Amino acid sequence: MSVVGFDVGFQNCYIAVARSGGIETIANEYSDRCTPACVSLASKNRTIGNAAKSQIITNFKNTVHGFKRFHGRAFDDPSVQSELPRLPYSLHKLTNGSTGVKVRYLDEDKVFTMEQVTAMLLTKLKETSESALKKPVVDCVISVPSFFTDVERRSVMEASQIAGLNCLRLINDTTAVALAYGIYKQDLPGPEEKPRNVVFVDIGHSAYQVAIVAFNKGKLKVLATAFDPCLGGRNFDEVLVEHFCGDFKKRFRLVVRENPRALLRLYQECEKLKRLMSANASDLPLNIECFMNDIDVTGKMNRAQFEELCAPFLGRMDAPLKAAMEQSKLSRDDIYAVEVVGGATRTPAIKERISRFLGKDISTTLNADEAVARGCALQCAILSPAFKVREFSITDVVPFPITLRWKSSTEDGVGECEVFGKNHAAPFSKVITFHKREPFDLDAFYSLPQELPYPDARIGEAPPPSPPTTTADQSGHLAHGSDRQRARRDLHMNHRNPSCRTKNWK
Repeated sequence: MSVVGFDVGFQNCYIAVARSGGIETIANEYSDRCTPACVSLASKNRTIGNAAKSQIITNFKNTVHGFKRFHGRAFDDPSVQSELPRLPYSLHKLTNGSTGVKVRYLDEDKVFTMEQVTAMLLTKLKETSESALKKPVVDCVISVPSFFTDVERRSVMEASQIAGLNCLRLINDTTAVALAYGIYKQDLPGPEEKPRNVVFVDIGHSAYQVAIVAFNKGKLKVLATAFDPCLGGRNFDEVLVEHFCGDFKKRFRLVVRENPRALLRLYQECEKLKRLMSANASDLPLNIECFMNDIDVTGKMNRAQFEELCAPFLGRMDAPLKAAMEQSKLSRDDIYAVEVVGGATRTPAIKERISRFLGKDISTTLNADEAVARGCALQCAILSPAFKVREFSITDVVPFPITLRWKSSTEDGVGECEVFGKNHAAPFSKVITFHKREPFDLDAFYSLPQELPYPDARIGEAPPPSPPTTTADQSGHLAHGSDRQRARRDLHMNHRNPSCRTKNWK
């Protein structure tokens, strides 16, 4: 039986597999460990990954990328609407109000749901892993951002089912990184000793996540998480794009934003320039041949100018770090190490900002790109009966508090109870029994909508059961048959994933 972990990112994906020799990150047919999160649809076929990325400019209207942000979101969601001007392809409002992608495929106009598009990508990752392992792949663990709500997580689970995968668990990005860090450590303190506290910072292309984790021998416990879902490497790309759009308009009289193909080329060149500036502080050139109207354009930028332009985004770095430290109730002296992962952490200004706030040198012992996928594979090996793995306990947290509300037609007022507080341990189960004389409505929702990076705070609802059937017992008294019919309601809330799961509503 194969054991696979998938890190499905905003821009790129990584696959890790567990073998007898340990955890290995596998390469695709291009001998590249990184598979772009792109799906390109054409008149005769579809391409996914590296082949699709090469068509971003030539087939921009039918090449879908950056769709991770749309999981479980309605088309009218402010987050979706804010993305529309940036997208070269078209989004479509589905009949249920959710977001779909409208493309030209097999010479027909078709609309795909986000789950279908993600399933196409997961199918490609599944095929890549099967090619490397020479055996079928079914069981897997998939990473998701720690700020994903229940509806977003369910969307990812649905995509995995469409792809023919059995997702054993969704694991938070930072928790996967912590597992990859801690499971191989031989010098962790014993169960009765003071834990080793490590800060994990993950800044990818689209999001910024922080987790503080306490390690003891054979276990990890997440103490706090914080995040900025709208801060990542692409914000720094957009700063460069905006600068050069203004520069080219002034010098060459070119309105770049009116030409989608030229704008995509500029994004690609700005991303390359950003990477070069991470390793070089001198002036660096930007040259694009036949950019627009057969005009060659040139520009230049250095790291100091770049950091000055990015000052507003760099200023947002401290807030999640401060929030995580406050939630964990730790001081800077209690922190053993600061581990950074994610492509954007290669930017010197970002590492300097994190180091200055926490008062610690940045540690880069983990692979910045592959750590999440490795953690996913380790979690899959722990859950799979086919592998024998060193005993390691993982306790995650629920980032958003969850409340239950109940109301019946015959009673005055509404009852409420917070069943999971902020940073409550997960996975965790609670069984709550309600004794009522009449049927009643039961709703689960996130307690603090203002802290939620999602417009709808509802998680799920249990409508009242149908009226009970009345029968006569042997003594001639009227009786109701079952516990449900006696209006006794049991609610089993089960956190199988570190999200707000509502399962087995009775």
